[in-house]
Amino acid sequence: MKIYAHRGYSAKYPENTLAAFRAAADLPIDGVEFDVHLTKDQQVVVIHDESINRTSNGQGFVKDMTLQALRGFDYGGWFSKEFAGETIPTLSEVLTIFRDTNLRVNIELKSDIFAYAGMEELVLKEVEALGMQEQVVISSFDHEAVARVAELAPNIENAALFVNTILEIVEYQEKLPAKALHVSLPSALRRPVQEAIQRGSVVRVWTINEVEHVILLVNSGVEAIFTDEPEKMMVFIKENSVNV
Repeated sequence: MKIYAHRGYSAKYPENTLAAFRAAADLPIDGVEFDVHLTKDQQVVVIHDESINRTSNGQGFVKDMTLQALRGFDYGGWFSKEFAGETIPTLSEVLTIFRDTNLRVNIELKSDIFAYAGMEELVLKEVEALGMQEQVVISSFDHEAVARVAELAPNIENAALFVNTILEIVEYQEKLPAKALHVSLPSALRRPVQEAIQRGSVVRVWTINEVEHVILLVNSGVEAIFTDEPEKMMVFIKENSVNV
């Protein structure tokens, strides 16, 4: 079972910061996941929420501020004084960390609340500039964005994110089309997703932080988990490699 560090090594470092990504890059895991939004001046930045309120000392929506304005806030102090001064990363900065590693890079397009016009093209441009087409997975809860990625760059792996499972998920996956399905733990164990796995779908599960939840996925056929605790999951899976 493969391990993707969710928002970088977010259990021990402030999520979606360069510190969290550098820590993840140093681990013998399989991949990393992070989220992107567009700024007022059309820069692709790495942050989970639509606003900076939760993970910085500032207030406001990413879409309403320029990159320069966003860089004026601290994105690490909320987590620990040790990380005070962390700035909001750009997509290019984060991709550069992983470019020379063997980690897969899952870029989640956070366009399911605000429709960021041209986001897909901007993300693909940066991926292609660094020659990372074969290294990335582009996912979203915004399935229109998933479909646009398939149209714009059919050679790049795209993935549809789901909160809840749906019936006939394989047919839906083919219609988008999407190359992978990213689902919650309950959905991973239910009939539609299990049938999808049996029919060859790549399925990854978010967000698994407890070993008890990993145990539930034994023999489920899922390819990977996203986790805030990559080291803990790595140790558990290694120690139980016969059963997991």
